Amino acid sequence: MSAASVEQPYEDEEPFSLTAIADEIMERHPGYRVEIIGGHLLVTPSPDAPHARALTKLMRPFIASGLDDGDIEVLQNVGLWLPTGIEDYAIPDLAVVDADIDDHLVENNAYDPVCFRLVLEVTSSNWRDDLKTKVTAYAEAKVPVYVVVDRKHQRLHVLTDPKGGEYGNHQVHAPGQVIALPDSIGAKVSLDVAEILKASQPKRRTD
Repeated sequence: MSAASVEQPYEDEEPFSLTAIADEIMERHPGYRVEIIGGHLLVTPSPDAPHARALTKLMRPFIASGLDDGDIEVLQNVGLWLPTGIEDYAIPDLAVVDADIDDHLVENNAYDPVCFRLVLEVTSSNWRDDLKTKVTAYAEAKVPVYVVVDRKHQRLHVLTDPKGGEYGNHQVHAPGQVIALPDSIGAKVSLDVAEILKASQPKRRTD
């Protein structure tokens, strides 16, 4: 190969793309979730069975309230486009969204945050991201309600009133409490903290 064919003008070089890197990681490691927040890659390993079990348990009260019909849907793992960077997006475990979300695709399978009424995360090994990094990101996106099932500390967080990159109201709930989510999500939904946290833990063998 000649030297002339190797050297390319600077302006012809491909721009650095975190999205391309994220796609490559997901291709090489199926099941991993890759997000871009604040110009940084967040890589989450494949969820374990208790993580999936907690999501199943959480879906029930949302669907029972009627939120998955008509003008509102309850979805898992749908991309949310973030205003924190030109390539930024997150993939919440669960989201309550407007039913016309298909009309608000931005790019890279991520949708305009205006469609999102609530996002919910069940923590994994990188639990600090859910409790810190994503709090700022979702507040910047003005998502009205952010719920975190904190498996590390056995707590359930409900954050509301986003403004200026933070949530004005942050309530932490312990097992034994039943919490009512804000009516702004579109229906009355109550979550039993102990029930959800129990589902998020590995089952103990009785034999």
